[in-house]
Amino acid sequence: MTMLGLGIDAGGTQTRWALADAEGAVVAEGHVMGLSALQMTSAAGREVVHSTFAALAQAVLACGQPRRACAGLTGFGDDGALPAQWLAQLLGIAPDHVTISNDVEIAYLDSFMPGAGYLVYAGTGSIAAYIDPHGAFHRAGGRGVGLDDGGGGYWIAREALRHIWRREDEAPGAWRDSPMAHAVFDHVGGSDWAYSRQFMYGSERGAIGQLAVAVAASAEQDPVAQAILQQAGRELARIAMALVSRFGVRPVALSGRAAELHPLIEHAMRDTLPPNVPLHRHTVQPHYAAARLAARPRS
Repeated sequence: MTMLGLGIDAGGTQTRWALADAEGAVVAEGHVMGLSALQMTSAAGREVVHSTFAALAQAVLACGQPRRACAGLTGFGDDGALPAQWLAQLLGIAPDHVTISNDVEIAYLDSFMPGAGYLVYAGTGSIAAYIDPHGAFHRAGGRGVGLDDGGGGYWIAREALRHIWRREDEAPGAWRDSPMAHAVFDHVGGSDWAYSRQFMYGSERGAIGQLAVAVAASAEQDPVAQAILQQAGRELARIAMALVSRFGVRPVALSGRAAELHPLIEHAMRDTLPPNVPLHRHTVQPHYAAARLAARPRS
């Protein structure tokens, strides 16, 4: 039987999967709804994770039977026993053939060999990662959108809504003169506060992060949107420099969907970093990297 490895990259916006063969070729891929390891802390959250895994397994098995699986979950700590057990049961593979880790570790290995550089990943949240030559994982940021995660999609969305509603406090109706406010209100459903309130406090973090797309789309017409995106780049530079100050100068790779929203983000990050810290954009495909790790022959 052809040896297939399943790679899973679970984030707040979507959960991507890929099947790779022993030579590393990706033979199938797809996506289901997003999830977070943080959902494992509640019964309702665990039900969502299990149902998402079930949908993923159904899609995967329609394409092929994996022998091993490697999954990276956003928000993962160190207890992957239950998610690994669920995946093994749903996929019909041995429990010890399922590996669960932090999604950023897999993304790092898709960008650098251990010790070679720093990855700054901006998706719904944001984090800077470094795996040293001994395989130890180090981080800056990535503490969650409720605390920080500056420069990520959720942060951009929150900054935009905060500015809009502070301006409304000062001058009701001012939103009509703001291209960013028009784009944001179109996204959340209307200009009444009830729509923004329901969106911010009734939506999943990944759905809120998607509002950043509307902010970026208005940047050419709205200087406030431009300023928010530039500050996002400075926030991402900050977490990169936290690792530089701890481990020394190395190249920095910028990746993630939020980093791709608008060139202003990368430009501001580049302008903030010292000239001796190289920065390049890297399109991470962590579900591919995870699939190849899972398909790699074991010695």
